[in-house]
Amino acid sequence: MSTMPNPPTPPNPRQNHLLAVLPEAECEHLFPHLEPVSLKLGEALYESGDRLSHVYFLTTAIVSLLYVMENGSSAEIAIVGNEGIVGVALFMGGETMPNRAVVQSEGHAYRLKGSVIKQEFHRSGALQSLFLRYTQALLTQMSQTAVCNRHHTLDQQLCRWLLLSLDRLPTNTLKMTQELIANMLGVRREGVTEAAGNLQHAGLIHYNRGRVTVVDRPGLEARVCECYEVVRKEFCRLLPDVIAVSPWAVSSSQHQRRQTDRD
Repeated sequence: MSTMPNPPTPPNPRQNHLLAVLPEAECEHLFPHLEPVSLKLGEALYESGDRLSHVYFLTTAIVSLLYVMENGSSAEIAIVGNEGIVGVALFMGGETMPNRAVVQSEGHAYRLKGSVIKQEFHRSGALQSLFLRYTQALLTQMSQTAVCNRHHTLDQQLCRWLLLSLDRLPTNTLKMTQELIANMLGVRREGVTEAAGNLQHAGLIHYNRGRVTVVDRPGLEARVCECYEVVRKEFCRLLPDVIAVSPWAVSSSQHQRRQTDRD
């Protein structure tokens, strides 16, 4: 007798790590207003200067925040996945953002109206504290990305980008063309081709037809600049309550060192 494959796990708001650590009383206020949405690769959640109407709690999707120049060129300033929220300007009082938010890896999210998030943000001390700490962690990622793009090699930038993306995915494979990676990093495609070739030649990744598979994560972590660890540590410092439900907050190298210490 043939067996039927297991049905896919239905979306759950607690797949988002911020929502997962909210007190139950806050969840009762917030969860009835959450709307599940599917986000497609390349979809723009908002453009630079748009008045925001919703925030997005990501569960399986990844969104890139991009700064777009007048000539149309762009560069990524941050990555948001299941650890965070897209649209922080809504509860910070800004209403608009100077960047573009584009789906980097398709998947699911929960959308929440701006009026609801603002009401809950000002009503609840626990929710407000959590979201403010997340916003500070996001700002750290933005500032560190700017420093990285200015001072580190393209190989190191690509390692940082791969690790940050991998942290937010359930697998070690990313569906991403070299052209899209070039747009994210704000460099020429030829540069990404050379950098990806270097990583593949070193046995760290395998790239084929729009799929990048990380085959040696510890090796990638050994090659990356300090920017990746700075962002990770700041997230851990600001959001220790999220660590228990966020396995990506501790890198594989950290896991290995801890296992060695225990042995």
